[in-house]
Amino acid sequence: MKFAKIVFLIAAIWGVLLLTPLYFIFDLIGAQDPPPITHPAFFYGFAGLGLAWQLAFFTIARDPARFRPIMIPSILEKIAYGGAVVVLYAQGRMHPQDLAFGLVDLLFAVLFAAAFLRTAPRS
Repeated sequence: MKFAKIVFLIAAIWGVLLLTPLYFIFDLIGAQDPPPITHPAFFYGFAGLGLAWQLAFFTIARDPARFRPIMIPSILEKIAYGGAVVVLYAQGRMHPQDLAFGLVDLLFAVLFAAAFLRTAPRS
């Protein structure tokens, strides 16, 4: 259970550190990597949804056995983003540095799956 606590805590901290700045760099992204973002609701929706998941990861880290069922959608959340980034990169639609972030999410998906398997169901 300690493995799950550590994995989900690291994922939550990583996510908060990575996603929170998105609220402050909307225009900078468009300037550094044109074209400008044309659908701010999607952009801010992604950031907000991502931060909400970090709260779920903090919750799981507090009591992995109790919140073990939430680990399954957590794995899917990581695969959804990481998988999309890999496909977009393969199509030539993303930069290599963006691929790195997608691969980190896929690594977390694997670690979340390992945490799920190593955490005994709550009786």
